[in-house]
Amino acid sequence: MIKGIIFIAIFLGVGFLYIKYLEKKSVFFPAKEIEFTPAAIGLSFEDVYLNTADNIQINGWFISQEEAKYTILFLHGNGGNIGDRLEKIKMFYEMGVNMFIIDYRGYGNSKGKPHEKGIYKDAKAAYNYLVGKRGINPVDIVFYGESLGGAAAIVLASQVKAGGLILEGTFSSGRDMAKIMYPFMPSFFFPNLFDSLGKIKSVNAPKLFIHSRDDEVVPFRLGKKLYNAASSPKELIEIEGPHNNVFLDSKEKYISSIKRFIEQVSKKEL
Repeated sequence: MIKGIIFIAIFLGVGFLYIKYLEKKSVFFPAKEIEFTPAAIGLSFEDVYLNTADNIQINGWFISQEEAKYTILFLHGNGGNIGDRLEKIKMFYEMGVNMFIIDYRGYGNSKGKPHEKGIYKDAKAAYNYLVGKRGINPVDIVFYGESLGGAAAIVLASQVKAGGLILEGTFSSGRDMAKIMYPFMPSFFFPNLFDSLGKIKSVNAPKLFIHSRDDEVVPFRLGKKLYNAASSPKELIEIEGPHNNVFLDSKEKYISSIKRFIEQVSKKEL
């Protein structure tokens, strides 16, 4: 009996430590070297450095357009860095909006190491920069969260005012993703990290959900679960293509959906 209890305790302890190890190794995939800047696609940009609430210096690019009303705060996914998002940067630029894209701590030229609470602080620092330093009206800022970046965008949108929230390929929670990635592990092993499902209920801004039925990384059903938990106004756009290239495979529908959403946000302000 005692041996059995000891065995279970050891099993649970090892399992917990293994899960913590997997969290660190399977959530963030930062790349330090920035191979290309917006100049590579003919765009002028400002190289911005700012400090977070916990005094970590992060880096981002601000790309402005004359007479642009809206600014996209671009919070990217868990891999690479801002230099890997040039195709999307160009796509947004051609929509006629300003754009501010940041690297989370530990990514690109940003200092520190990435972790869940840290990327929330990074997103908040970027927002404060736009509102405080650049004097942009909060209702003229639209948050765009790509995959993991969607979790940061949701937390930010639940805390501050914004014109709208766009989520692409975003999951419902870290626990839901862990169950898919490690189905052999009991669900009680997984802490409830990246609880977007709980936080989305506090977001009052208009919301656009974009998710591919072919998504091989974040299953469509998790995106739908997140959408169902959100309050109105909201819209779900179903597109096609793999997780990382869906914006290219469904380019026409992708662009038209975002442009229409921004136009609708603008009309609500009138």
